[in-house]
Amino acid sequence: MENTITVFTDGGSRGNPGPAALGVAMGSPINKGFSKYLGKKTNNEAEYEAVIFALSKMKALLGSGKCKDINVLFKMDSDLAVNQLSGRWKIEGSTIVPLFVKIHNLRMNFGKVEFDHVPREQNKQADALVNQELDKHTEEGTLFSL
Repeated sequence: MENTITVFTDGGSRGNPGPAALGVAMGSPINKGFSKYLGKKTNNEAEYEAVIFALSKMKALLGSGKCKDINVLFKMDSDLAVNQLSGRWKIEGSTIVPLFVKIHNLRMNFGKVEFDHVPREQNKQADALVNQELDKHTEEGTLFSL
């Protein structure tokens, strides 16, 4: 796809549900990584939150006018999220449906938005961002729990 930004996303939780975070690694022209602590979420909720964060951040960085000319290729290691977001699998779970709707609405700001499954080994940067955020939060939480 021409004018395509490749975005690697990951979401994870320690416990399911448990403390969760997202990681986003955006390719050219943005070339930045982002992470965010999400509080108590499931793994699947964190995966969806990562896509929402990425689409919102790209819209903010690029501006609404330019987004329509940009295609987005998401690379994710969650087979479930990729297949649900691509319309191949049914979405179940009351917490996932509203996240799916947010993604659907955000997708309208861009050209074509696609989701590809990649092996975990190819999603190391986004995974590292998730774990760094969870480690940071855990260390801070431990520090103040005396």
